[in-house]
Amino acid sequence: MHAINIISGISMLGVFIGSAALVIVLSVFNGLEKVIVSLYSNFTPEIKIEPRQGKTFDPNTPFFNALRRDPKVLSFTEVLEEKALIRYGTTGQFIGTVRGVSSDFLKNPQLDSTIEKGSFTLHDKGQDYAVIGAMVQGKLSVNIHDQLSPLQVYTPNKRASGGDPLGEFSVKYIYPSGIFNIQQDFNSMIITPIGFMRELLGEPDNVSAIDLNYKKGTDLDAVQGDLHDKLGTMFTVKNRFEQNADLYKTLNYEHWFTFMILTFVLIIAIFNIIGSLTMLVIDKQKDIAILTSLGAGKRMIQGIFFFEGMMISFFGCITGMGVGLIFCILQQQFGFIKFGDALTAIDAYPIALKAWDFVLVFLTVGSISTIASAISARLSVKRLGEIKEEL
Repeated sequence: MHAINIISGISMLGVFIGSAALVIVLSVFNGLEKVIVSLYSNFTPEIKIEPRQGKTFDPNTPFFNALRRDPKVLSFTEVLEEKALIRYGTTGQFIGTVRGVSSDFLKNPQLDSTIEKGSFTLHDKGQDYAVIGAMVQGKLSVNIHDQLSPLQVYTPNKRASGGDPLGEFSVKYIYPSGIFNIQQDFNSMIITPIGFMRELLGEPDNVSAIDLNYKKGTDLDAVQGDLHDKLGTMFTVKNRFEQNADLYKTLNYEHWFTFMILTFVLIIAIFNIIGSLTMLVIDKQKDIAILTSLGAGKRMIQGIFFFEGMMISFFGCITGMGVGLIFCILQQQFGFIKFGDALTAIDAYPIALKAWDFVLVFLTVGSISTIASAISARLSVKRLGEIKEEL
């Protein structure tokens, strides 16, 4: 009897740990997804318009001028970007993306939250400044307080003559004003005023893209469809999901793969219940026979063992989800589990609780428990006739 109770307790503990782990891991993935998407949103507009062919286009058309004046538009940012060789001092050099942006880019109130050092200043007192990514700063050892060492930005000169090697590159100098840290895809980038890039690339009018952000309450799906219809096949109109499709797919795949792995662990834990109930059936054979002699049918006998299996599973599941919820709330409040990496944009593992995750865990445990308990319940009446004859 003590052995059966111990095995049942171990089975319940397995369900408890599996349920708690599912709740915690799903909540952490929700938190990571929320943080990453919010960080990407600082540099990723709600709608992005790019040319389908070529690298640049002229935004000075009646359609784009009307779009600029649309009352629903919060920010209309012209973007001109290009790969460039960045040098700092005498030895350091780095190949990254230089993105020139118009003044509407600074309407994003979350930009300051990405700054590690300095400020997000692009133009001050008649002088242009650059805000550089953490990777650029790390590769070049940039000191934003050193006003004697500007960044040297080199790009191919489109108007260069073949006989002058020195003229094959255009070069301009710009001082850094701040360092931002978001994610590797953006940390190799330098943000400058669009006027700086126009002079560097010799592009007085054209832009690489137009970034649009809309006021709250705007139906972005309807806006995207309308823009796509009006612009035709010459331009691509992408929402945030389409701009970062690989990111969203990766997050989704990681979320569900982790859920599946933990579910397999939970299946192993729950199917331990079959072992404990089988031992209980063996121990209670005489009692089962007596119950049937008193008029209990096979369905009632099976129901008793089925109910016990479900009781073990659901008690472990509910207590596990409760402990997982408490752990998540404490992590949200105190952040006691850290990333351990000073270069990350966030310090502790983020948590985002969703009611659907708890429902999903409960349904998962319930489905597996029903199968395991049904198997055990069938064993309780398998040799019922032989036991009655022995008695």
